[in-house]
Amino acid sequence: MREAQRALETPLFSGLPGDIEVSFEFFPPKTEKMGETLWESVATLAPLGPRFVSVTYGAGGSTRERTHEQVVRIQNEAGIPAAAHLTCVAATREEVDAVARHYWEEGIRHIVALRGDAPDGDSAYRPHPGGYENAVDLIEGLRKIGDFEISVAAYPEVHPDSADRQADLDNLKAKFDAGATRAITQFFFEPECFFDFRDRAAAAGIAGEIVPGIMPVMSFAAVQRMSGLCGTAIPHWMEGLFEGLDDRPEARQLVSATIAAELCRRLYAGGVRQFHFYTLNRAELSYAICHMLGLRPKA
Repeated sequence: MREAQRALETPLFSGLPGDIEVSFEFFPPKTEKMGETLWESVATLAPLGPRFVSVTYGAGGSTRERTHEQVVRIQNEAGIPAAAHLTCVAATREEVDAVARHYWEEGIRHIVALRGDAPDGDSAYRPHPGGYENAVDLIEGLRKIGDFEISVAAYPEVHPDSADRQADLDNLKAKFDAGATRAITQFFFEPECFFDFRDRAAAAGIAGEIVPGIMPVMSFAAVQRMSGLCGTAIPHWMEGLFEGLDDRPEARQLVSATIAAELCRRLYAGGVRQFHFYTLNRAELSYAICHMLGLRPKA
């Protein structure tokens, strides 16, 4: 009710001091043109002083070399702490360890440690016979290689492969117990989803940092597909807001930025000060949301 009263009395986002910390996620480009777009996005977001930016890792290690190339380039040329995604899929322990050691030698000190999804064509995840079984196993292996900062995934609405909410929380706690630094959540669209998850995590004895993952909607159809894969609920009101905007990209961006910024504002009102943005290699939406939250370019 206090938040509602404040919203009525002052313009939305009025007076926010910019005391948030942000991070951004990119994916490795497949073409030269996509590479140009990625670097334009990095250049746009770098002045906001992100804690780190991460680069994803394709199913089955399909983008391993491109991920490595972009992570090292971002850290060396953009001067931003870079984090490399690393998964257990389709690789032996020795192969995964070799990748991690290579990152360490290149000066990369942050790994996003994930179990990973099943490769294309497989209906379910299966550990490699000689590989790490899951994210907990991977974290323990990374800790033997170097003193990495390690981010992991969290699922406010339960991982699709988890038996139930409690099993999912038990797995997250095991990641922190194994040495994870923080958890970054899968994207969601209702603030209560995150607040409920944060409360349940605290009740389960999880004291580590949990950062909400924010997905500005570039395409509603694409978000529907991704939500179906990761178990994210789409509020009934969202489809109506994007209806009729398929051929109006500028208007769609305005609607998307408004929805995501309002989600972040409500999270901020609930005490959240760290945000992780899934950029899909596009900077403007994330930049606009950060701006509305009071964040300005660093000198």
